[in-house]
Amino acid sequence: MADTPQKVEIGFEGGQVISVRLNGDELTDLRKQVEKGGWHDVKTEDGILAIYVGKVSFLRIDSGEHKVGFSLNRPD
Repeated sequence: MADTPQKVEIGFEGGQVISVRLNGDELTDLRKQVEKGGWHDVKTEDGILAIYVGKVSFLRIDSGEHKVGFSLNRPD
């Protein structure tokens, strides 16, 4: 799990949302830091993101299940 990046949306007070891909260790670290507040460096696939976690209002973590609007199952 720690090596598989997950899509995470970080929502802030005021409505701004940042979408990043984090490995399991970074996600765990971010969740702990949100409880503490202050500044935190998040290591993403694209580089380091410095955020003020005291303004984070939500974390949306992708389940990894991707569904497309079409299905191969046809009613008989």
